[in-house]
Formats: sequence, C-alpha cells, structure tokens
Amino acid sequence: MSNKTAHIFPALAPLYAWSRPLTLSLLRIAFGLTIATHGLPKLTGSAHGSMADPMAGSINLITNVLHLPFAPQLAMFVALLEMFGGLAVAGGLATRIFASMLTIQMAVICIALGPTYPWIDRGFEYPLILAFVALTISIHGGGKWSIDRLVGREL
Repeated sequence: MSNKTAHIFPALAPLYAWSRPLTLSLLRIAFGLTIATHGLPKLTGSAHGSMADPMAGSINLITNVLHLPFAPQLAMFVALLEMFGGLAVAGGLATRIFASMLTIQMAVICIALGPTYPWIDRGFEYPLILAFVALTISIHGGGKWSIDRLVGREL
C-alpha cells in the first residue's frame, strides 16, 4: 500500500509538482518583506499603522506585559531581527535560522497578546498565522530560488 495520496484530478499533478518550489519561494519572499515592514519603522522612528511610535510600543510590551529586563535593548534586537532577518528570509539567506527566530518571536507575541481576548480588539491571529508561516519556512528552508541554494550551504 502506497502512502501517496491520489489526486482527484491526476492531470494537475505535474502542475502541483512544478509550482511547489515557486509557491514556497513566493511565500518566503512575501513573509520576509512583511516582517521587514515592521522592523523599518522601529529603526527609523516613523509611524506604522495605528502606532505613532512602534519602538515605544515594543518597549512597552516587553516591560509591562512580558516583564522582562533590558526592554530597550530587547526592542532594538526585535527591530533588527524584523528588518534584517525579514530581508534575509525574503532573499533566502540563512533562512532556517532567521525563520526559526521569527517563529519564536511571533509565539512570544501570541502569548503576550493572548490575555487581550476577544481577538477583535488587539488579537493575536495575525502573529499566530505569521508564526505558522515562519515555522513552515524554517522547516522547508530557502528552497530552489534562494541565496542559500546559490551559495550551496544551508544552516
């Protein structure tokens, strides 16, 4: 007995096989650029969405919700991870390392925002889906069209 699932439309099997590396690369690029758009305003001190000062928001979350020390330094680390880690994931450079770090970051955000139920107010569904996208990328790696593949090394 084969553990391979039969397609309802077998004629589409070649399309699925051909498009898998492409769609995983597109997901990696879209995710990385999305994450980078959250790091850039923190590093430049500009507004992002409804947050006038996203770096202050990060410091507030780290200090008042997570109760961690060194909040300004941790917030800077998060901003750098989002900006440069996001760009690295988008390009497929050290993909598994940065995607894993971003998975952990998104999981921590979910835990921090979890008590704000109902989700409609300041919910965690956005970081939750980003955590699962980052996890998927960290498992699959940079893929066929990545700097990791170009260099011939994947961490």
